[in-house]
Amino acid sequence: MFKIMIVEDNEQLQNEIGNILTKNGYEIIKVTDFNNVPNRVKEDSPHLILLDINLPKEDGFKICTEIRGFSSVPIIFVTSRNTNVDELMSITLGGDDFIAKPYNTQILLARINALLKRAYPNERTMDTVEFNGVKLNILSSTVEYEGANVELTKNELKILHFLIENKGKIVSRYDIMEYLWDSSLFVNDNTLTVNITRIRNKLEEIGVKDFIKTKRGQGYII
Repeated sequence: MFKIMIVEDNEQLQNEIGNILTKNGYEIIKVTDFNNVPNRVKEDSPHLILLDINLPKEDGFKICTEIRGFSSVPIIFVTSRNTNVDELMSITLGGDDFIAKPYNTQILLARINALLKRAYPNERTMDTVEFNGVKLNILSSTVEYEGANVELTKNELKILHFLIENKGKIVSRYDIMEYLWDSSLFVNDNTLTVNITRIRNKLEEIGVKDFIKTKRGQGYII
């Protein structure tokens, strides 16, 4: 699992980004002490850093320069400072990407995934997830089992992805709907039931039965 460090002094925004990343299968490291961020990077060895510019001790530009003295870890500046000069400074000082707030969640996730693929070509990225022989291909929006495959809608893909990433755990209907809301794919309770039924039917089409189990009054589990 890829570890992503969030260097952001706005606690609410840090939590929002952290929740999004956790729901998409990443491990997160939240920085709350900004006195020596580079040392924290050395200690925790994140695979990627999300770095704000305006921070209470050193600014993000200085922190990036210090990190580049010992590490080539991918760094994405995520900041409300969105001038051309800020973006140029970010890249010149060693940043790999620059995203201005407010940002689109899916664009942020896509940028993170693209950077991780380039930086760690031999490690698993978020393009596919697999459990008990069921392989979910994120890019083609298909699910495969023993050579057979079937296409999924955007909602079906996100729901099945979320369940697989939380395999072995009971996932409540509320958690699923909240996850889809964060992905700008709102569904209500009735729509969720329809989507779960369709996913089960499509899995049965390719020979997978009882993959998603219902825990009455609690939610779903695989």
